[in-house]
Amino acid sequence: MNAEFAYPWVFWFALVVPVVWAVGLAADRRRHGIESPVPTRLAAAGSSFRLRVRWIAPLLLSLGLFAGLVALARPREAITDTKSLQEAIAIELVVDRSGSMKEPAKFEGTTTTRLEAVKKVVEEFVLGDGDKLKGRPGDLLGLIVFGTYADTMMPLTQSHDVLVDAIRRVELPRQESERSTAIGDALVLACARLKASEDSMKQDLDDPDFEITSKAVILLTDGENRAGDYSPTQAARLAADWGITVYIVGIRGGVSNQFGFGLQMGQEVNEGRMAAVAEHTGGGFWGVDSLDDLAEVYATIDELERTEVQISETTRYEELYHPFAVACLGLLFGGYLWRLGVGGEVA
Repeated sequence: MNAEFAYPWVFWFALVVPVVWAVGLAADRRRHGIESPVPTRLAAAGSSFRLRVRWIAPLLLSLGLFAGLVALARPREAITDTKSLQEAIAIELVVDRSGSMKEPAKFEGTTTTRLEAVKKVVEEFVLGDGDKLKGRPGDLLGLIVFGTYADTMMPLTQSHDVLVDAIRRVELPRQESERSTAIGDALVLACARLKASEDSMKQDLDDPDFEITSKAVILLTDGENRAGDYSPTQAARLAADWGITVYIVGIRGGVSNQFGFGLQMGQEVNEGRMAAVAEHTGGGFWGVDSLDDLAEVYATIDELERTEVQISETTRYEELYHPFAVACLGLLFGGYLWRLGVGGEVA
């Protein structure tokens, strides 16, 4: 308990309490004194009950006075409410798992696939790598993957160990028909998840004005939007309306799918279009030629999506003087009654 007194200077008046005690005893002694020319007879008579308990009234009055001084000093408990705005950050991690993500690539000195390299970097974004990436402790993070269809692998959560496990389980779709690229649908799903989470918090807190401080989508792809019901441009408008920032990372050097009659359809990232989508929401686009550059890009986004730690403190007080005020009145009244009754002042 962090107790304090609002007016501690009141206790200077406590010096009066011993005086009250002494004066009360002296008054009782004079009032109940017996005059006798023969002291031996007075001693033999002994003391009456009233004389033996004459100190009780001054004691009750003195204690009552002291309790009154404590009440006047206003004891109270200081309760400090601390609020950190850093807690309200929500980020949807959106990962491309279309067919082109199975392409081999060099990452950290070894040969792997694009998808495996991306999973490693996204995991480090969540937990930190001890170097460039600091991790996102306390933030709400979710995971969405997409090929021809967008799927929620993990809803927004602060249980990052569970999220990392979901990241590690991301695989390429088994069906060839599911390996296209639906960037627009993935962005719309991510925005919808963020908006639904914010609305749920408003309801739980019973605060219609509550807003998540920062809502963001980080999407990684190595291709062009070729599937889905929504275009990236439509998704960008929705994100802007809901106050969601979109960051897009594009892996350059896409592959080409071979079709009949010698026709080829490129899968290269449309950097101009992706940049326009991100910038429409206040975000940004990064194109990388090497998977080893991914950590640097995610570190940049990591810094952009860190709000300055703003801590607001409000102090409220719980008054504790009530029992002392009651004790003061009770003791004073009790002392008065004792003096009137046992003290023998009743006519």
